[in-house]
Amino acid sequence: MKLRTKLLIVFISVMILPTIFTSVAMQTFAPERVNEIQQMYLMIVFLTTGLLIYWIYRGISVPLAKLQKAARNIREGNLDFEIQQDSDDEIGQLCQDFEEMRLRLKANAEEKVAFDKENKELISNISHDLKTPITAIKGYVEGIMDGVADTPEKMDRYIKTIYNKANEMDLLINELTLYSKIDTNRIPYNFTTISAKGYFEDCAEDLRMELEAKGVEFSYRNWMEEDCKVIVDPEQLRRVINNIVSNSLKYVDKPQTRITMEVKDVGDFIQVEMGDNGKGIAAKDLPYIFDRFYRTDASRNSSKGGSGIGLSIVKKIVEEHGGNIWATSEEGTGTTMYFVIRKYQEVPIDE
Repeated sequence: MKLRTKLLIVFISVMILPTIFTSVAMQTFAPERVNEIQQMYLMIVFLTTGLLIYWIYRGISVPLAKLQKAARNIREGNLDFEIQQDSDDEIGQLCQDFEEMRLRLKANAEEKVAFDKENKELISNISHDLKTPITAIKGYVEGIMDGVADTPEKMDRYIKTIYNKANEMDLLINELTLYSKIDTNRIPYNFTTISAKGYFEDCAEDLRMELEAKGVEFSYRNWMEEDCKVIVDPEQLRRVINNIVSNSLKYVDKPQTRITMEVKDVGDFIQVEMGDNGKGIAAKDLPYIFDRFYRTDASRNSSKGGSGIGLSIVKKIVEEHGGNIWATSEEGTGTTMYFVIRKYQEVPIDE
C-alpha cells in the first residue's frame, strides 16, 4: 500500500468520519444521548488514530532503520548484506533502489579487486619476462669481458644471443605499450574501404615469404569475390593475423610446422581461419585464451609464455572492427582460430 494511501486513511478516520458520525447522531438519537455517543466515538477515534499512526510509524521507521544500518555498512566498506523490501510503497521502493545501488557498488568493488589482481599478475609477468633476457644478456656480456668468448665463432654466437634477447625485450615492451593504448581506447584506428580479396592476398604473400624463410609450410585459400569490400584498419588487422601466427609458432611441437589460412564468404561477414599443427590447447584453457594476462603455459617460460596479452590484443582489435573471434583445438593435432568482420555494403539512395 502506498504511503499516500495510508495518510489518506488516517485523514478520513480522524477528520471526516467523526463529522459524519456527529451529524448522523444528532439527527438519529435523542439530544441527551448525543454527547454520550460522541464521547464514546471520540475514544474509538483516538484509539484508531493511535493505531494508524503506529502503523504508519512502523512502516517508515523500520525501513529507515534498515537504510541507516545499510548506509553505515557501506560507509565502513561492508557490502556483503541484503536489504529486504517489505512493502511496495515509496519507502519500499527506496529500499529496492538502495539494494540495487549496493549490488552495483559490490560489482564495481569486485571488478576493481579483480583488476588490481590482474595488474599485480601483469607486473609479476613483466618482471619475470624482462628479468630472463636481462640475466642472459648480463651473463653473455660478462663472458665476453672475462675472455670466455676467445674465438671469433664464440664471439659471434654471444653477440647474436645478446641481440636476440634484446629483441625479446623490445617486443615485450612494444606489446605492453600497445595493450595500454587498447585498454584505454587510445589506439589510433584509420578505417578505409578496401578489396577483401586483394588485402588478404597481400597479407598471405607477406606471411608466405616470412614463414618459408623459417622453414614453415604455409597454405592459403581465398574464396572471396573480387568485388567484395570491407572497412578495416589495414595495419591493425594485419597485426591480428601476425599475432595469431606468432602465437601458433610459439607452441609448435612437430618436425614440420604447418600454418594454414582460409578466407571465406559467410553471408554478411568475411570469415578468416588461421590453423596450425601445433600441440593444441587443453579444453579447460580454451574458453580463456583471449582473456588478458591468461597464460596456458604454467612454467612461465619467456620463449613460450610471453606476457599473456597477445591474443587479448587480437580480440580487442577484431571487436573494434565489429567482428568476433573464437577458436577450436584438439590436443596433439593443432588449433584453428576464426575471426569474422562485416562486409562493406553500399546503401542505395532513392532519388
